[in-house]
Amino acid sequence: MKMDIVAGSGNDEFFTPPYAVEPIIKYIPTGSKVWCPFDTEESWYVKKLHEHGCKVAATHIDDGQDFFKMTKLATKSDFILSNPPYSCRTEILETLFKLDKPFAMLLGVVGLFESQKRFEMFRDNEFEIMYLNKRVSFFKNFADQKPSVNPPFSTAYICHKMLPRQIIFEEINK
Repeated sequence: MKMDIVAGSGNDEFFTPPYAVEPIIKYIPTGSKVWCPFDTEESWYVKKLHEHGCKVAATHIDDGQDFFKMTKLATKSDFILSNPPYSCRTEILETLFKLDKPFAMLLGVVGLFESQKRFEMFRDNEFEIMYLNKRVSFFKNFADQKPSVNPPFSTAYICHKMLPRQIIFEEINK
């Protein structure tokens, strides 16, 4: 089910709080070039990566930067990191696996493996999962930064060539 339907919002633009960005950043070496394909400069991914000493390319559809038309940025990046739109997660993951660059995408886990297409995609590609100990409370407004969307399901980082083991457990402090 689409995140926008679950949240009753009409779109699937949900912003990630800083505490949910921190666990994945420790797997990105300082000085790395990171592409955040679904983020603006206001994003906590972008801010936390800058704090970590990374060079960041932030692109967002609202700025006319369509992920599917900008994949050449992957060749200039060491890592790809973001919270993608839930409504097109299958197409995004397919594209990322084809790019074969290390990536981490924060995704809802409900139904993630339940379509034949995604089942085959995960079966046929190398991937890792980072489970978090608590559900992430997303927000809808960068100015407000208050958690406004508490999904009824857990999220996890789906990764490719990023983590030292196939399953990693990390704790977040809300």
